[in-house]
Amino acid sequence: MAKKQFKSVIKKAIFPAAGFGTRFLPITKSQPKEMLPIVDKPVIQYLVEEAVASGIEDIIIVTGRGKRSIEDHFDYSPELELNLVEKGKRSLLKEVQSIPNLANFVYVRQPHPLGDGHAILCAAAAIDDEPFAIMFGDDIVDSKIPALKQLIEVYKKVKAPVIGLERVDKSLVSSYGIVEVEKSKFDKSNSRIHKIKSLVEKPSPEKAPSNLAIIGKYIVTPNIMEILKRAKSGTKDKEIRLIDAFRELIKTHPIYGYEIEGTRYDTGDKIGLLKATIDFALKRDDTGPEIRKHLEKICKVKN
Repeated sequence: MAKKQFKSVIKKAIFPAAGFGTRFLPITKSQPKEMLPIVDKPVIQYLVEEAVASGIEDIIIVTGRGKRSIEDHFDYSPELELNLVEKGKRSLLKEVQSIPNLANFVYVRQPHPLGDGHAILCAAAAIDDEPFAIMFGDDIVDSKIPALKQLIEVYKKVKAPVIGLERVDKSLVSSYGIVEVEKSKFDKSNSRIHKIKSLVEKPSPEKAPSNLAIIGKYIVTPNIMEILKRAKSGTKDKEIRLIDAFRELIKTHPIYGYEIEGTRYDTGDKIGLLKATIDFALKRDDTGPEIRKHLEKICKVKN
């Protein structure tokens, strides 16, 4: 029986955003980690802009308790807009008004924290029989070509699910999902494309099959939803995990990985968020000069 061919155009993206954000407590007690700012924009807006720049039209955000501010951010705010008009702040008004128009936003609630796979499954009704993107809120990539667009272009070539990868230091593999790769017909045409043989969750450095780490960006085919529906919760924490669904899918379908080009920031980590904030601030005309002076002053004092 011939394998089903899916569309090559990716128009929808699921954003799992229902986690507790415990690494940023106490601020995440009342503020979603996805709304933490890099200079003056929340992390999730950078990701939405990346998706839109990659051709995504429908943004499906899976939220949980205490995440209402995400919906408010991407909604209209007549009171704020009126205030900006009255104060003559036209440039800020234009920026604020553009946010709700970035894409079509759909919100789905994950009632219980049962894992990233369960969060994605909660959005199944918003996904037709078509491939889609998954973007987690911890990975910002500064690159010439949007990171998600890079994955979409690879998907068009391999016609199979594509997982975003980054090479990490061997000592850090225990913090990531790690892939084992094998030879494929794409080895010669693009050394960044890898056919995945297996996926291992947070292995020790001694047992890791490689240093190719999974980052939170994926292009998947709709059959992943069928696998998630059949998945049983893990025996220890009762969570349904996306990596387990990939392990099942790879038994019958090829899965590829792509080493994304660009500088990646783990904004789910305090140091990663601080690095992103400094680097992004340095690039801006309104913040760069003063931040650069401040850093130079600090370096002189330290020396």
